[in-house]
This record gives sequence, C-alpha cells and structure tokens, in this order.
Amino acid sequence: MEKTNIPELFGSLVFDDRVMRARLSDDVYASLKKTIDENEKLDEKVADAVAEEMKNWAIENGATHFTHWFQPLTGVTAEKHDSFISPSPDGGVLMEFSGKELIKGEPDASSFPSGGLRATFEARGYTAWDPTSYAFIKDKTLCIPTAFCSYSGEALDKKTPLLRSMQAINKQAKRILKLFGTDANYVRTSVGPEQEYFLVDKEVFNKRPDLKYTGRTLFGAMPPKGQEMDDHYFGVIKPRVQEYMSDLNQELWKLGILAKTEHNEVAPAQHELAPIYSTTNVATDANQLTMEIMKKVASRHGMECLLHEKPFAGVNGSGKHNNWSIGTDTGINLLSPGKTPYENAQFLLFLCAVIQAVDDYQDLLRLSVATAGNDHRLGANEAPPAIISIFLGDELTAILDAIRNDTPYEGTEKVVMKLGVSSLPRFSRDTTDRNRTSPFAFTGNKFEFRSLGSSNSIACCNIMLNAAVAESLRQYADELEKSANFEEDLHALIKRVITDHQRILFDGNGYGDEWVKEATEVRGLSNLKTTADAMPHLLDAKNKEMLMAHKVFTEAELESRCEIMLENYVKQVNIEGLTMVDMVRKNYLPAIERYLFRLAETTSLMRQVSDKVKCNYEVSTMERLSELTDHILDSVKDLEEALKTFKGLSDVFKSSEFVRDEMLPKMDTLRSYVDEAEMLTSQKDWPFPSYGQLLFSVN
Repeated sequence: MEKTNIPELFGSLVFDDRVMRARLSDDVYASLKKTIDENEKLDEKVADAVAEEMKNWAIENGATHFTHWFQPLTGVTAEKHDSFISPSPDGGVLMEFSGKELIKGEPDASSFPSGGLRATFEARGYTAWDPTSYAFIKDKTLCIPTAFCSYSGEALDKKTPLLRSMQAINKQAKRILKLFGTDANYVRTSVGPEQEYFLVDKEVFNKRPDLKYTGRTLFGAMPPKGQEMDDHYFGVIKPRVQEYMSDLNQELWKLGILAKTEHNEVAPAQHELAPIYSTTNVATDANQLTMEIMKKVASRHGMECLLHEKPFAGVNGSGKHNNWSIGTDTGINLLSPGKTPYENAQFLLFLCAVIQAVDDYQDLLRLSVATAGNDHRLGANEAPPAIISIFLGDELTAILDAIRNDTPYEGTEKVVMKLGVSSLPRFSRDTTDRNRTSPFAFTGNKFEFRSLGSSNSIACCNIMLNAAVAESLRQYADELEKSANFEEDLHALIKRVITDHQRILFDGNGYGDEWVKEATEVRGLSNLKTTADAMPHLLDAKNKEMLMAHKVFTEAELESRCEIMLENYVKQVNIEGLTMVDMVRKNYLPAIERYLFRLAETTSLMRQVSDKVKCNYEVSTMERLSELTDHILDSVKDLEEALKTFKGLSDVFKSSEFVRDEMLPKMDTLRSYVDEAEMLTSQKDWPFPSYGQLLFSVN
C-alpha cells in the first residue's frame, strides 16, 4: 500500500544522513561526514563499514542488485547492474557487497563518447563513488552515484568536471571571506532547476515517427487554437494530468527529490515542475533522475512525456531555469544583502564576481546550453535570446550606478556610496520586477539562468558558471590580499568592475530587435545563434587557460568535449533529416497522391452528371496540391543530396557548419510545403495525427 505520510515517505529509498546516522557507528559516521563536508580522503575501513550497512539497508528495502550510476557524455545516465549474490560453500548463496565494490567499478569505456580520448580497443574505464551524493534504490537496484573516467584518468562524464568546479569556487570564495573576517569551513553553490515538459497521449504519440525518432515534430500545421488565449498558463490542471503529477511527486519524494511546485505552462499540453534548492552536484543527480522518472510515470498513465526543447513549432518550447546561488556551511547566502555595511560590501563584491564572470565568459555560458534542440528555442518569443546579458533590477542598478559615478544614491536616504563605512545603506532583496526576457536575471538572493533547454543536463552550465566566478574571485583575492588599505581598495575594485563590465547589464526587453542591434553593434556582446557558432569557442585560448588553471578540465578533455558536443549536434540533425525523407517518401507523397486521385475521380463523375458543374473547389485544390507535390519532391531530393554530402564529411567542424548552412534550411523548406499540403488534404487521407490531436490529446 502506498505511503501517504509525506515526512515518512520522503527519502524512504535514499541512504541519506538520517539512515547513516542511525546505522553507522559514531566513528564511521564522523569519518564519512569529514569526507563529505571537508573533502577528506576516504578510509578503506570506513568504506567497508559503509558498504555493509548500505547493502543491508538496500536488501531490507527490496533491492537485489547494485550499480554504479553515472553520467557519461551522452546526456543521459548509465548503469550496469550486479547482484549482491556470491556462491557459498554449501551450494547456496551469500549476499555480499564490499567497500572495494562501493568505491570503484570498471565499466566499458570504449562504447561511450570520448572525443578521441579512448580508442575502440581501449576499453577499460573506472567509476568512483561520489560520497557527497546519497545512494538510492531504483527498480530494486541500489544506485551509487559515481564519477566516470578512463583508464588513463581523463574525465568521461559530466560529474567529474562539476565536482572540480565546485572545488575551485570553494577555494577562491574562502580567500575572499577570510579578508572580510567571515568564518566558513566550505563554500558551495546551490541550484534549483525548474523543469518544463509536454504530455501527450501515448497512442497518438506512437503514430508519429518524428516524435519517436527525434523527440520533436518535423512536420505539422498549426491548429485553429494554440496558446493565443493564455488560458492554459496556471489554469486548472486536468484530472488525468493531476493524477500523473501526484504519482510523479510520490516517486520523486521517495528518492529524496524536493519536488515543490507544479503548474500548467503557457502552451497547450505543457507543464512545469520545480524543486527546492540543493547542493549543485546533488541537484544535478536529482534532475537527471527527475527526467527519467517523468517519462516512466507518464507511460504508466498512458502518456508520453516530451522533454525536447521545441517539440511543436508555433507554440512555446520548454526550458529549464537554473536558479543558482552560493553560500557557506554556516548558512550565509553570499548573494543576499546583509544587515551591516560590511556585509553589504561583501555581497557587492560577490555580485561583481558574477557580473564579471558572465561578461568575460559569455561564450562559455552560451555554449553550455547549446544543442540542436535548444537552437530552435533560443531567441524565439518564449525564450531569452542567444545573447547573454544580466538583469539586476532598479534598486541594484541604481546602487551600482551610484558607486560607479561617485554620486548620491537616491534610495531611502541620500548618501554617497562608499563601501565599508556606515554611509552604505541597507537594501532589501525583492524590490524590483522580474524580467522574463533576460537570460541571466538576479532574483533577490540568486541568479536565474533561463537559457537551458528542457533536456539539458544542468551540469554543463554550472561547470562554466562555477569556474568563471572562481576566476573573478581569484583575481579579487590576489589584489586585495596585497592591500594596505582594504576599504579604499575594495571600493576602487568594485567601482572598476562595475565600470568595466557595464555592457553586460541590461534591464530592458531582450526580445526586441533593437536590443540585438545594440548588444552586438554598440556593446560588442556575442550573438552565437547556433551550436555550430557557439561550441568552437570552448577551445578559445582565454577559455582553455581559465578552465585549465582551475583544474576543471585538462586540454585533452576540452578538445574531446568540443568534438563530442558537435558530433551530438550533427548526428541529431542527420537523424531528423533522414526521418523527414522517410516520412515524405513513404507517407506524405502517397497520401497526397491518394487524395488527388479521389478529387480527380470526383470531378470526373460530377462533370459526367452535368457539364455545368464547375468543380471550383476540386480543381483549385488539385492545382495547388499538384504544385506542392512538385515542390515537395524537389525539396526532398535536395535534402537527400545534402544528406549524401554530409555523410562524406569527416571533419566535425565542417560538418556542423554544413548542417547549419545547408541541411537545416533545406529541412525548413521541405516542411513548409508539407505543412501547406496538410491544410489542403482531408484529415481522412492525412497519414499522421495533427497538431490539434497531439496538443489536445490529454483530457
């Protein structure tokens, strides 16, 4: 029977701190906590003790197998299951699990994307336990969150660089806090990723090859009603969807995932789930699990959960808003204004670190969210543009302007802004409106990075954000640690940063054409519209130097990731192109031909009755459909030629440019003709469910 007591249900399938405190000895628990909180090396005897209790707990909760659960560069998770059984001398079995098995696994590393780091015949890879992320039970299997690396030590996953970036920002932030006399054992970033998704009926979904193969509709004319009435956003949740959400919450809560908010989103059939904040690597694990479970639960309810960034043209796509903050183990949010002038000076310095980081490394942030799917969404009217900028709001903007210009701050009291002295006023956190058009907005005590696509791993953007902010903090610490007059030099530093990075601050309408012109032509901001434009910047000298200096990536890891992400991009578009050809050749052209035959047959019969019958509808429809058939045939031939050319390209950079410049425009042209033909062909003859049937399939 399903538990309904939420505190009892929550985390019931997680080997969390409550379980460890209850089951481990005091010494083992204390040693493990030091490893988790202070990055102390894990003692092997402690690992054996933890493994024994973890196994016993898992078996008590119905688990029969264990797996090292990791996040390779495929964008999804991976797992290989081993049972707990070992043979006993009497012919039976023992249930065993050692510290060695807990700490290390050896999956095949040659079958995952490596970008040239591993040859096909070099198969050995390792997974290493991440004790900072709790083990959990899924489908009767104990899942142990791990990092994944090659035999020679290169990171082959998304978790390892994320953990490295968290170490980097911890190191540099503690240097800054020491200058302010702020005590902290460690500094960690936290994330709360809002997750948007679509739900469609599974029976209707199964009739659309494009959705099954690519996650998005490659063809489809808009129905008479879309999102124009704004009646779906925050509307009453349909009973079938509510049942799904309730079931989803139960499954997520069992796994200790802090699912908090649920509502209808703007587009028909679109919804959102938002969790409470957690430490960045834990939040990353939780979001990967969330996406997996959303799809499983949807299937259980006869639905399909779509996580593609733009499954339907003409209505809003789905994003994932990455709410990012930074704080200490003592509970101080470093992006929250304080109660004293000194606390506010500290807040302003960390604020400046983010501003500088986003300006200096806007290309890294953009490429961290670049995928074939997200390229269709960024810059559309429901998503921030591909141009990265920061929204601060009226009060913070006024304060920074006052500091930059050494002018009185027109706030609650008129004072000249001098940091570290009593004239620095207090200011609150939520005194400004939100800006939904901004890709990177300050929202009180955190920044909301809105450019992520719904299927993105949040690891990528947080790696870049953590590393870039760590670099800003390093520069500040290097300067201020040598200071003879801390308050004066602090004020000068903050004033200089605000002045030098003013161009990245923009509080206006990010959707407007005038902003694109101002951003690129006046401010000199980058506008990297596609993955092919953005991804090569990973290998820019300044980016490589920074990421390697903070030991987030090695040079080989950077080169491999650039190749892997571009390969993912071109492979995805290639699959879409092949799917379009397949659907047009096998379904759309034959369907239009059948309808034309019926129209011709009807016209002939009608005219046999009377030569005065004009048959205007039949004739005009046949004429246009015949023209469209010719256009469709020519367009599909053009796309087939492009696919052949693509197949012959071996350089991934040239391939990505060819996809951007040649294949995608040809795909758009082909779609436009097919979509027009859909509007002229009877529903009976059309081979696939329409947009209306898909978007309004869940009642």
